[in-house]
Amino acid sequence: ERHGQVPPVAEYAAWRDTAIFEVLYSTGCRVSEIAALTWGDIRFEQGTTVVEGKGRKQRLCVLGEPACEALRTLRELAGLLWPGSEEARACLFLNQRGGPLTTRSIELQMKVWLRAAGLPPELTPHKLRHSFATHLLDAGADLRSVQELLGHASLSTTQIYTHVSIARLK
Repeated sequence: ERHGQVPPVAEYAAWRDTAIFEVLYSTGCRVSEIAALTWGDIRFEQGTTVVEGKGRKQRLCVLGEPACEALRTLRELAGLLWPGSEEARACLFLNQRGGPLTTRSIELQMKVWLRAAGLPPELTPHKLRHSFATHLLDAGADLRSVQELLGHASLSTTQIYTHVSIARLK
């Protein structure tokens, strides 16, 4: 049997959370940006998505292969549970009743996984955005590129992320 001993909704929720964390880290997006994504926003063949950031500005984000794999499985499971939920206009991330997941729900669900993994509860989805930026800077990406990827209007906002990289260099 496809689902084994795990109820289909629980299997969906586990894949959903996996996909959320992969997409957050892969794109460097804000939680509100990924909560608003629909299947029509995802370009699996290119490994990209377009998100609408602050000030209704759109930007292109890269989706790594682990994020794409998790999303493909998620879409398949969603379609089995809630027919129509895999269509282009449907939200990516759904709650256990098939409705759109809120940013608050994403934050709370991360706390559940942090507790289960014995990790510090002060970690947040926004910390994945910081990790995305810091890892890019540590790998040699220039500040302007990171600014574009994060959707920052001002370079000074992006520079907040450089203190971690400078500390690592020292």
